[in-house]
Amino acid sequence: MSFYHLDAKLAQDIVDRTMQIIDSNINVMDAKGTIIGSGDINRIGELHEGALLALSQGRVVEINEAVAASLQGVRPGINLPLRVEGDIVGVIGLTGEPDVLRQHGQLVGMAAEMMLEQARLMNMLAQDSRMREALVLNLIRSDELPTSLVEWAQRLGIDLSQPRVVTLIELDSGHLGVDVSMKELQQLQSLLTVPDRDNLIAIVSLNEMVVLQPALNSHGRWDAEEHRKRVDSLLLRISESSRLNVRVSLGNHFSGPGCVARSYSTAKAAMSVGKQRMPEQHSYYYQDLMLPVLLDSLRGGWQVNELNRPLAKLKAMDNNGLLRRTLLAWFKHNMHPGATVKSLYIHRNTLDYRLNRISEITGLNLKKFDDHMQLYIALQLDDE
Repeated sequence: MSFYHLDAKLAQDIVDRTMQIIDSNINVMDAKGTIIGSGDINRIGELHEGALLALSQGRVVEINEAVAASLQGVRPGINLPLRVEGDIVGVIGLTGEPDVLRQHGQLVGMAAEMMLEQARLMNMLAQDSRMREALVLNLIRSDELPTSLVEWAQRLGIDLSQPRVVTLIELDSGHLGVDVSMKELQQLQSLLTVPDRDNLIAIVSLNEMVVLQPALNSHGRWDAEEHRKRVDSLLLRISESSRLNVRVSLGNHFSGPGCVARSYSTAKAAMSVGKQRMPEQHSYYYQDLMLPVLLDSLRGGWQVNELNRPLAKLKAMDNNGLLRRTLLAWFKHNMHPGATVKSLYIHRNTLDYRLNRISEITGLNLKKFDDHMQLYIALQLDDE
C-alpha cells in the first residue's frame, strides 16, 4: 500500500463534487473497505464487501442485483480502485445498474484520482514548508543541526554551506487580533517569497519572523549596502500590501559553524538597541549599531556599574540635560569643536565651558583618551 492516506474529509469532498455531475449515489471507501464518504450519510462507517473485492483483486468490480443480494452492505453498482502512484488507496463506488453506469465509471474514477493526486501534492508542499520552517528555527537557535534535518535539507535542495545573513521582522499586530494577525503573517510570508531569492523564511512567533538571505552577491562578495537596499524595498512593499506595522533589522554576516545563529543574535540585538535609541525609525542595521550592540552584552554585570559611575554623577548635577546633550553632540561630531558648536548654535567659549564643567563633575579629563572613552561607552549603555 502507498504511504498516502485517504481521509474522510477528502473522501466526502470527492463524493460531493462527483454527485454534482452524475445522477447517482457515490460512496468512497478507504483501504480497508470502510465507507468514509457517501451521498447517504447513514452508510458512513459500514463495511462495503464490493470494495473489499475491488481491493483484493485490484480491478473494477461490477455488482448486479443478484450479486448484491449475496453480499453485506452492497447495492448494485460499479466499484473502481483508486490509485496514487500505482498503489491502491481506496475505492469509489457508483450506485445503480452497471450497464447504465459503465460509461461514466472510468471518467468518475479518473476525476477522483486526479483529486487524490492534487491532495497528495498539496500535502507534500505543506510538509516541505513545515520542514523548511523547522530547519530555519534550528539554524537560528543552535550551532549544530540534527542529522534528520540535514538529510531533509538535502531532499529540499537547500545548500547548508551557503553563507546566510538574518533579517529580523518584528510586527506590531496587537491591534488586529490573533486570527487576523496570523492571516497577515501568512500573507507576509508569501510576499517574502516573491521574487524568489532563495530565501528561507519562518514565523518565530505572533510578532516575529526571520528571513535567511544568501549573504553573498553574484560575485561571491558580502555587500552590506545591497542588503540595506533590499530592506528598504521590503519595507515599502509591506506598507503597500499589508496592514501590519513592522520594524526590520539586519544582522551581521558570519562564516563557519553556527554562523546563522550568530547572525540572528546580532539582528535581535540591533532591533533591541535600535528601538531604544531610534524609536521613530523602522529599520536598523548591525553595522550602524555595532558598538552599542556589542556593549549590550555587558548589561547586568558589575562592569556596567563601574562605567556608569561618572555618568551618574553628571546626571545628578545636570537637571535639564544640557550637559549630556552637549556631550552627545561632541561625540557625534567626533569631538570636533567647530562642527559641535555649529550643530548646537553656541559659541566656542560656551562649548569649552560646558566640557570643563563635565570634567569637574565626573572627575574625568576629557583630553585623555581613556577618560573620554569611558564616558562615551557609558552613554552607549545609557537607557535614558
